[in-house]
Amino acid sequence: MELSRRTFLAGALSTTALAATGCAGTVAQPGDLSRLRIMSPASPGGGWDTTARLLQRVIRSTGIARNVQVFNVEGAGGTIGLGQLSRETDDALMMMMGLVMVGAIETNESAVGLADVTPVARLLGEPEIIVAPKSSPYDTLADFVRAWKDDPRGLPIAGGSAGGTDQVLAGLLADAGGVDPKQINYIAYSGGGQSLAALLGNQVAAGISGVGEYGEQVLSGDLKGWAVSSPERSPQVPDVPTIKESGFDLVVSNWRGLMTHPGISEQALTDLIALVQQAHDTDEWREVLSNQGWDDEFLTGADYGRFLADEERRVTQILRDIGLV
Repeated sequence: MELSRRTFLAGALSTTALAATGCAGTVAQPGDLSRLRIMSPASPGGGWDTTARLLQRVIRSTGIARNVQVFNVEGAGGTIGLGQLSRETDDALMMMMGLVMVGAIETNESAVGLADVTPVARLLGEPEIIVAPKSSPYDTLADFVRAWKDDPRGLPIAGGSAGGTDQVLAGLLADAGGVDPKQINYIAYSGGGQSLAALLGNQVAAGISGVGEYGEQVLSGDLKGWAVSSPERSPQVPDVPTIKESGFDLVVSNWRGLMTHPGISEQALTDLIALVQQAHDTDEWREVLSNQGWDDEFLTGADYGRFLADEERRVTQILRDIGLV
């Protein structure tokens, strides 16, 4: 399944590529999408759900479409929803997803992969931040990685669920810093509050999460902010350097995007991309990005397909290096 998925995403997105051309310059008007549905393949209140509902609000408030429903299909890192999408035929249906799903497909041995559905658009990215307790003897990420290389098991790192964005970043950082990814001591917590408590209680040497989870504690001085994973510094924690500034050639974005059902017609896909493009171009969406601290990483068509293929290769390899798949 892996080879066919990569081949599809990298080279066989002809309908998506053609659809993207309709979004260059003047945006094409979408067809009949008066009953748009957006699936959030996770529980209410999480990142995918929040993004879907904010997009719903923008589409409604700007008059792009009035009847927009968001619904939840929970389970297995989004792969339950992915499987449902692969059986759908509704041209007015999109599914919110992101980097976590790429790993979940592998760790859950999902029978359905990204090649079994159709990319619409990448919407945004959320930077990760690497932090430490304020009493940590290491002031910089480079200081920590040097010590981590000598004792990877003795310097535990807190983060979110196994195989998720936080662990992927930990593995990629280990690889970039010459640390054996299989030896790192990653402790998965079910929520940001639990990992934060472990950091504040000096139970772990470092922590990884979205900037929004730890940013307030970094600004207050309760945690040391070592590095953010974005290409540039985050305005939420402007004094925290990037991982690249810290000496490691690594960028990771907890991106989110939209997919639709397989076999969608060229025209229907063009209409969906046009609708999402219109929402993206509004002042209301720019306000959402600013308020949430999200980066605008909008991408459609063949470029989005190639991005997905690259992410799939990178994530699958590091999960193998860690020993999760």
